Amino acid sequence: MKESVEVYRTDTIDWWTSVPFIGTHLACLAAIWTGVSWRVVALCVALYVIRMFAITAGYHRYFSHRSYRTSRVFQFVLACIGASAMQKGPLWWAAHHRHHHQHSDQEDDIHSPEQRGFWWSHVGWMLSNRYDETRFRLIQDFAKYPELTWLNRYPYIPGILLATGCYSVLGWQGLVWGFFISTVMLYHGTFAINSFCHIFGKVRYKTSDTSRNSLILALITFGEGWHNNHHYYSTSTRMGFFWWEVDISYYILRVLAALGIVWELKPPPERAYQTAAMVADAMSE
Repeated sequence: MKESVEVYRTDTIDWWTSVPFIGTHLACLAAIWTGVSWRVVALCVALYVIRMFAITAGYHRYFSHRSYRTSRVFQFVLACIGASAMQKGPLWWAAHHRHHHQHSDQEDDIHSPEQRGFWWSHVGWMLSNRYDETRFRLIQDFAKYPELTWLNRYPYIPGILLATGCYSVLGWQGLVWGFFISTVMLYHGTFAINSFCHIFGKVRYKTSDTSRNSLILALITFGEGWHNNHHYYSTSTRMGFFWWEVDISYYILRVLAALGIVWELKPPPERAYQTAAMVADAMSE
C-alpha cells in the first residue's frame, strides 16, 4: 500500500465531501420536533461514554501510541467502536496523529492552532481533501492486519449500523439523540484537544510545542485533557500522571487489565515525577 500524493489537494475545506459532517450537525436540530425522554438521554450518554473510550483508549492510546497490548480480536472491537464515532478509520486517525507528534506546532503540523489558527486546528483540517489519504508509511505496524485495512477503507459501516440500531430501538428520538447528538458531542470533545489544549490550560513540562493540561477537557474526554503530560511522554498509557489528575480511560483500562483483556500498560517514567517535583519547588520559591 502506498500513499497517493495528488497535486490538486490543498489546505482548503472541501464543502462537497463535508456534506455528511455538516448534515450530522444539522440533524441534531430535529430534536425540536422529536422531543426528548429520559430513555434517549440515557442512550445518548451511554453511546458517548462507550465511543469516547474507544477513541481515547483505542484510536489514540493503542493504535497511535501502542501504550499497551491486547489481542487481535479486542483490537478489532476497539477499532469498530471507534469507527462508529464517525471520525474516519483507525489507520487514518492513528497515522495522522503520529504525524502530529512528529511535527507538533511546527510548520508541517496538520492541526496546530499556533500555525493555522483555532478554526483550522479544531475542525478545518478534518474537512480538507489534502488529508483524505491514510499515511500508511506511518502505520505499517497495524496496516498488516487485513481486517483493519478493510475497516479503514469502509470506516462508516459501524456508524451506519449504529444509527440503524438507534432508530430500530427508539425510533426517531433514538436516532437523533442516540446517534446524531452524541456523535456531534464526540466530534467536538475530541477536536477540542487539538485546539483548546494548545491554547488554554497549565504547562507543567517544557516541551517543543504549546501543549497544556486542562481538568475540564480531561473530564470531557476521559483523560485526554492532560495534554502537556502526554506530549512530554506520549507512550504512557496513563495521561493523568498524578492521582488527582482524573483519567477515566486509564481507570477502565486498569479494569480490563485485571480481567486479562489488555496487558503491559506503560506507566509514566520516573523522570516525569522528578521533573514535576522540580517545577513545583521552583514555583513555590
